[in-house]
Amino acid sequence: MAVSIYVVTHPQATHHVDGLVGGWFDSDLTELGRRHAEAIAAVLSQEIAGESVDLVCSDLRRASRTARIIAVRVGTEPRPDADLREKSYGEAEGRPQSWLRERQIPLPPVGDRLRHDEGVAGAETRWQLAERAYAAMHRIETSSAANTIVVTHGGAATLLLAAWIGMPIEASGQVQFGLTSGGITKLHLDARNHSHVIAYLNRTTHLTA
Repeated sequence: MAVSIYVVTHPQATHHVDGLVGGWFDSDLTELGRRHAEAIAAVLSQEIAGESVDLVCSDLRRASRTARIIAVRVGTEPRPDADLREKSYGEAEGRPQSWLRERQIPLPPVGDRLRHDEGVAGAETRWQLAERAYAAMHRIETSSAANTIVVTHGGAATLLLAAWIGMPIEASGQVQFGLTSGGITKLHLDARNHSHVIAYLNRTTHLTA
């Protein structure tokens, strides 16, 4: 079982600066995003320091390109996993954020927030995203490498963390970890008492303009 898991949210992508809906829209890293990916790679190569490492990533371009930059520094090949994609926003993807805001039905404060229908054709529910993320974390935890690096997206990363700490999937609709682009979160298995630790959350000190 992996002892340390580094969850990376991909850095700045073109849909961020263009004000477009992301989801499964296959945007690429910006020039700043590529520089931040290099900084992430440098930090992780120092932390791992030659230990065995597995590297998995969302198959969307902004995440897979980040993973390839990291792979050069840590000496492994990334494995794409479509379950690590962001939530699909259906017909809203690639459209202006204002288009989505005008049509989206907001999440209710109570009730079944995971299965909430946002009113956008083709969009995934948060439940569908949670099922993917929980399945992905189960596979990640069984890696034989000492370290696993996971490159994903903000919404998916929150649910990966929920799965890591053993939160029942039915409760995950209430949680938000506030992860930001280019952040690194370290998960660690305590060998003494077998606790699932969040060693640090959304570290961004490596990011510069």
